[in-house]
Amino acid sequence: MSMEKTRLKLGIAPLVDCAAIVVAKERGFFAEQGLDVQISREPSWANIRDKLALGSLDAAQMLAPQPISMSLGLGAIREPVIAAMGLGQGGNTITIGAALCHRMEQMGGLTNHGLKAVIEDDKAKGRPALTLAMTYPFSTHHYELRYWLAAAGIDPDRDVRLSVVPPPQMVGHLSAGNIAGFCVGEPWGSLAASMELGRVVATSDDIFAGRLEKVLGITRSWAESHPETLKAMLKALINAGLWCDANRAELAGIVAQPAYVNVPVEVVRHALTKPGAPVFAAQAANFPWRSQAMWYMREMQRWAHLPADINTRRLAEDIYRPDLYRMAALELGRPVPLTDYKSEGEHAAPWILTQATAPIAMGPDLLLDGARFDPNATAAAAPTPAHKESTP
Repeated sequence: MSMEKTRLKLGIAPLVDCAAIVVAKERGFFAEQGLDVQISREPSWANIRDKLALGSLDAAQMLAPQPISMSLGLGAIREPVIAAMGLGQGGNTITIGAALCHRMEQMGGLTNHGLKAVIEDDKAKGRPALTLAMTYPFSTHHYELRYWLAAAGIDPDRDVRLSVVPPPQMVGHLSAGNIAGFCVGEPWGSLAASMELGRVVATSDDIFAGRLEKVLGITRSWAESHPETLKAMLKALINAGLWCDANRAELAGIVAQPAYVNVPVEVVRHALTKPGAPVFAAQAANFPWRSQAMWYMREMQRWAHLPADINTRRLAEDIYRPDLYRMAALELGRPVPLTDYKSEGEHAAPWILTQATAPIAMGPDLLLDGARFDPNATAAAAPTPAHKESTP
């Protein structure tokens, strides 16, 4: 007589990096671990935040900074949330509308410096600031977009307008002329390009290669009440991530379905196979690096979204939980890092992480402006902006 499976409800956003959760259900990895999972496609990151906090979701695909912002009560809701594993690296695009691309090409090229030239021209002629969209105030996309702008000397708070638009609405807003460009996870940049509405001018790999993009978010109370169920969930997602990396053509057909991303399969296939495509398991992509949590918090401090005197290391240890990931991965016989922290911005080429149970092949980790981030440095805080802004 078979035992009854544990029923769970997991939230996803319609992006290609929902892949591990979708594949764990569609390919039976959840079932193998005794889990009966219902997937809830949510229209925005705010929906995922609210439903997780209210208990309508047991776990969810989340933006890497989202457990931090929720735990600290930044925004509408305060609820302690942990990041138990990564769901992938990279996969975002900065996409600029066709009309603005044409101006950038005439004034310096399709780069952040070309955009700066356009902005300076607009200022000189008294034109209104350009509006660029990202998906959530405390998001990978927000800090990636700010990093890209600031690296060219563009002040994200004064030189442009930043607007929040949910991922599935980005292409529509670009088509309607409401925004001049956006930063969002795939496949929405590829879809805009395929419709000739704009062009991808930068990817996550251009801005911070090897950066943790999405995590599995769980409320602390749920994790503490369901340790074995959580471990089973992590095992299923680790196996699913490995499958995703190895089967990208088939993966495109799975995640493109209406119940998940709901865009043409050829657009998803392009997003999964082009340079800068997300990595789902390789390069320790599932490891919730506490050093990267600290990097995100440094960027939050840089833009006055987080107090400058906050102890980012203590928060990283409280919210990012590589200990939980290690237990699940080791039971599957997977190699795991033996350190929770690593420096960023030191490798231009693939390298080997030897501080692990077995050597792990890693990818480049350069930052756009050539900066390095050492989580162990005593003065790891970011430069304070010349002005303050209110928390979004």
